[in-house]
Amino acid sequence: MDSQTAELAGLISAAESVLILTGAGISTASGIPDFRGPDGVWTTQTPVPFDEFLRSEDRRRDYWTQKAKATEAFQNAKPNVVHLACVSLELAGKLELIVTQNVDGLHLDAGTTPGNLVEIHGTGREAGCLTCGERTPVQPHVDRFLSTNEPPRCHCCGFLKPATISFGQALDAVALDRASLGADRCDLVIALGSTLGVYPAAEIPLGPSQRGVPYAIVNMGRTDHDSWNHVTLRIEGDVSEVFPAAVSAAIGP
Repeated sequence: MDSQTAELAGLISAAESVLILTGAGISTASGIPDFRGPDGVWTTQTPVPFDEFLRSEDRRRDYWTQKAKATEAFQNAKPNVVHLACVSLELAGKLELIVTQNVDGLHLDAGTTPGNLVEIHGTGREAGCLTCGERTPVQPHVDRFLSTNEPPRCHCCGFLKPATISFGQALDAVALDRASLGADRCDLVIALGSTLGVYPAAEIPLGPSQRGVPYAIVNMGRTDHDSWNHVTLRIEGDVSEVFPAAVSAAIGP
């Protein structure tokens, strides 16, 4: 084990209440592409902002085309060693909360208790009606869209969209409150596989670190917090190699 991984293991061992922020980089080992990397989704797709989704049928069609591709990737994905290491932390009694920017549902598949998870950007496994708020499984709507090329609507005639947060769409207030409470309670923050460039999710580690809580970042490639002077440990590396090794060293296999 290298010295930085050992240092992360030491931080985990000393902690009692760990808040973990996870980004797209933890799911690439499960076959889900990230967004900002050289092979990321945004190199070939331009996200559809929420206001354009509301205004234009053509943009709703673009949105559902993108989501249909993402749903196919999610269907084949399985939790990897990073998701399982997070579960190990929970079983060891050291987990305060996981706040994930991911919408793939893999933390839940791995066994993370729903009460210990905040999906801050929503979930791609459900569709939500923007009028009545009803939630339903997303796949039947994807299938209908692929067969008709018509953006689906709810039985109340409202627009349906996957229950994920689009650019320009407000985050769920309850999810934000839960994340804030976890940040207040934690005694260690670890950011995994995130460029920390999407706000307000990226603000979550900053409050604890300002009050002296250790803050560790593991990511392949730069992050927006690399110059933050309250970062305790910055590991440049493959999160699927670093984090599980550190957890195992801290709490045992």
